[in-house]
Amino acid sequence: MTSMLSRRRFLQASAIAATLSPLTASHLAAAQSGPIKKAIPASGEKLSVIGLGTSRTFDVNVADAVQSPLFDVLRAFFANGGQLIDSSPMYGSAEAVTGALLQALDDTAGLFTATKVWTYGKREGIEQMQRSMQRLDSERIDLMQIHNLRDWQVQLETLREWKAQGRIRYIGITTSHGRDHDELETILQQQPLDFVQFSYNILNRTAEQRLLPMARERGIGTLINRPYQRGSLFRKVRGKTLPPWAAEFDCASWGQFFLKFIASHPDVTCIIPATSKQKHMIDNMAAGYGRLPDESTRKRMADYFGSV
Repeated sequence: MTSMLSRRRFLQASAIAATLSPLTASHLAAAQSGPIKKAIPASGEKLSVIGLGTSRTFDVNVADAVQSPLFDVLRAFFANGGQLIDSSPMYGSAEAVTGALLQALDDTAGLFTATKVWTYGKREGIEQMQRSMQRLDSERIDLMQIHNLRDWQVQLETLREWKAQGRIRYIGITTSHGRDHDELETILQQQPLDFVQFSYNILNRTAEQRLLPMARERGIGTLINRPYQRGSLFRKVRGKTLPPWAAEFDCASWGQFFLKFIASHPDVTCIIPATSKQKHMIDNMAAGYGRLPDESTRKRMADYFGSV
């Protein structure tokens, strides 16, 4: 058993090291040390800090999913220590595609399923969540979230019932719209929740003002969406050179720069970048290994990004 685990750790390390240029002893050591994990405040259970989103990227023909590049994306995700996969009925065929891929994979160790309810009405919410379970081929969902606050009072009642029954393990609520932050803050203050999901990145740092501190005070785990601001961060640095001091926190690409900035915030639990390309998946996962920037380095990163 020990030799098998060592071989698997070596293969994971090699896959990550392949994305680093130039390869250094410190990079390889970072990969071999295993993925960075953060504790879910409600339970202490630990999750790899880099997860996977499925919005847009997994909305493909279900019949073609296993033959698509997404199969290698998901295989790279698990090979490099990934756990949390986030989806929603709002994302077209993404749930069904995720389910088909998970069934086809040989190794999904550590899988943490997260999806959402996105409808009005108690009966409609129950039926939608039942469909999500069927699509994900799972009798229990790790995290069920109320998507974009839709009919949250009604859906939250059902989520509590399902959690008590053991059909879901954690309950949460999400938004990707800044205009909803005031209402979201009120909900977080008044309702016992396990997770909250919102947008946060090096360009959009509004969540630092109230949402992240509130999550810490209330003992709520955080999922971070839109870590690349839908690609606008990459457009801003196109043709720009990564600063050499990024190597001080085991960073070898702009994607890792952006993800490590988020991951280093003490109140961030897991980040869910989406991709349909294996090379980007491996690069994303590499951000979850090695050193993270400290507070002074985070300021330096923000200042540098603002100047490019």
